[in-house]
Amino acid sequence: MKHLNIFRTTLLATLTSLSLLGTAHADNALKMELTANKVVKDADGKVSYAPVSTAPAGTVIQYKATYTNTVNQNISDLAVILPIPANMAFNGEALPASAQASIDGKNYADMPLMRKVDGKMVKIPYSEYRTLRWNIKLLPAKKSAAVALNTIVE
Repeated sequence: MKHLNIFRTTLLATLTSLSLLGTAHADNALKMELTANKVVKDADGKVSYAPVSTAPAGTVIQYKATYTNTVNQNISDLAVILPIPANMAFNGEALPASAQASIDGKNYADMPLMRKVDGKMVKIPYSEYRTLRWNIKLLPAKKSAAVALNTIVE
């Protein structure tokens, strides 16, 4: 059975997101913490989250990034990006749901992403999504905002 090392994947996602944010916030006003948790549903459909370091194919993993404004002034119009790690497929669940998606990491649009095939507009499969972006209008001084996306281990 193939297992994915979630720690390695999480580290890659953290480094990618931090490097993207580093250029916009050179003064280190923004701190990001990334967690990876297994999504567990009980018999009643109640969802809980459990820490995970490795997972077999088919496991649903939620990547959650918490962005904290570390300075005494508000940050406005903040765009935060989370990549979908290698060996993972986005399952269509993002929090908040206002996320935009990209299949190339450059062009973003509201979900679901669409493309023209044989003259008709069709949905692009979630498995082709590579990054999600959220626009945070205002992150008050010393406050935090969290975004999350769910993936499936391939």
